[in-house]
Amino acid sequence: MAHEEKGEFALIRWIRRRLGRAPKFVAIPSGDDMAGLDLAGEGLVQITTDMLLDGVHFDTATATLRQIGYKSMACSLSDAAAMAALPRAAVASAALPRSFTPEQARELTLGMLDAADPFGCALVGGDVTAWDQPLAVNVALIATESGTLAVRRGGAQPGDDIFVTGTLGGSLVSGRHLSFTPRVAEARALAAAVSLHSMIDLSDGLSSDLNHICDESGVGCDLLADAVPISDAARSAADPLAAALNDGEDFELCFTCSPADGQRLLASPPVQVTLTRVGRITLTRDRMLVDAEGRSQPLVPRGYEHFR
Repeated sequence: MAHEEKGEFALIRWIRRRLGRAPKFVAIPSGDDMAGLDLAGEGLVQITTDMLLDGVHFDTATATLRQIGYKSMACSLSDAAAMAALPRAAVASAALPRSFTPEQARELTLGMLDAADPFGCALVGGDVTAWDQPLAVNVALIATESGTLAVRRGGAQPGDDIFVTGTLGGSLVSGRHLSFTPRVAEARALAAAVSLHSMIDLSDGLSSDLNHICDESGVGCDLLADAVPISDAARSAADPLAAALNDGEDFELCFTCSPADGQRLLASPPVQVTLTRVGRITLTRDRMLVDAEGRSQPLVPRGYEHFR
């Protein structure tokens, strides 16, 4: 049996070998103090970062390390999707429990690559440390416009249709929060097909994330309760609608566009994932949940919040 190298630098050497040849736009690949990207002509460069913690975003007692690595990268990819951006490169940092073996660290890395590779997103470096605390993983990602302008949260206009992709709720109980596919391709296809006025990824829950759009845009909304697409997993909850509104970790898209563009999307969808019109942006700043009989109640943001 071949002798297995151990220690931090052996792990870094293994990661560099696993990354292989970098894309042409990576001018300085992994190995220096900073990676270098030559992104001339790519439009606005966008950066995001996400920190995931054991016991909060995943549970090492039930999730595999490959699943945890996947989710760590996929969350940042979903941020790029929220802007209709093209992911280009990422760096990852991990605070590993001292009990971790080299094989466990490799599994975490392989999970990140499982998420990044389908989108051509290069993992170009990062940092690894060890401590006497639970696992923590951070991924920072850079993306470019590359043919589609950035779609922000603050562009929703009164009269806009509100859409969501896919179905909502039950992500945690079903395990989908560890295996979702970031809607990068769908976001870019939608942005190429019509003028998206605003967009966000549904990480905290529709009730909270739609409120974020309204806050940034200075508008209100009427969300149609009977139109919210509820997942099969959420239908087994005591209150399926509440699960769809508040569970979070769906990583679907919520976006707004003009009614005319909304009709175009429904008549000829540019994506395979289901598109559902769930409401309308209003001129007032009131955010309302409207039932099938037309009765309204405030849309209270009850999605996940770290310091609630």
